[in-house]
Amino acid sequence: MNGKGNVPYKQYKGGVMKDKITDIEVQRVENPKNHTIYEVSYTQSGKRYTKEVSKSLDVVKVLLYHKERDAFILVKQFRALVYINHPELAIRYELCGGREDKEGLSSEEIAKEEVLEECGYKVDSLEKITTLTTGGIMTLFYGEVGESMKVNSGGGLEEENIELVYLPVSKAKAFMFDESKPKRPALMFAFCWFLSNKCEKF
Repeated sequence: MNGKGNVPYKQYKGGVMKDKITDIEVQRVENPKNHTIYEVSYTQSGKRYTKEVSKSLDVVKVLLYHKERDAFILVKQFRALVYINHPELAIRYELCGGREDKEGLSSEEIAKEEVLEECGYKVDSLEKITTLTTGGIMTLFYGEVGESMKVNSGGGLEEENIELVYLPVSKAKAFMFDESKPKRPALMFAFCWFLSNKCEKF
C-alpha cells in the first residue's frame, strides 16, 4: 500500500485535533523494527490451519475520574493503525495508558507513569479493574484525581501529540454509543464498570 497526501479536518468524524495533520505517507515496511510477524500453523479437528500474526507487548489502561469536575479524563490522538484501515476515524478517544515496556516496573507502576506523562496528574495508588485479552494482555486500572494532583500539562511524549478531553460522567452513556466518536472497546467496558460500581445515580 502506498500513498501520500493531506488529511482535511472534515475527514475525521471523531473531531479535529488542535494541530492539523498533513503530509501523511504510507509505505510497506519489509523488515519492521517494532513488530515481529509470525506464521502459526496448527491442527484442529483433523484440519490444518495457518494464520499470520504479529507479536505485541502487553499494555495498561487507566480510567481516570476527576472528582471536582465529575468527569472522566480521556486522551485524544491520531492513530496511524486506524488510519491504515479507516482514515476518517483516525483521531481516536482512548483511556490513558501505554505499553508495558519498562523493565523492573509492575503494571501499576507503569500505569502511574502513563497518567503523569499523558495527563499530568501524580497518583499515589490505582485500583485494578481487571485484565482483558486482546492481542496480548490489557490490564485496566481506575484512579481518581483532583486539581491539587496536577503537576504538569501532560500531552505524552513529543511524538504522541495527545490532547486531553474532560468528559462529564453525565454524558458517558451517550458518548459510548456515539459512533461519530471513535473509541476502543476497553473504554466502553471501563465506563460500564464505573457506572455499575462507582456511580449510584446511574
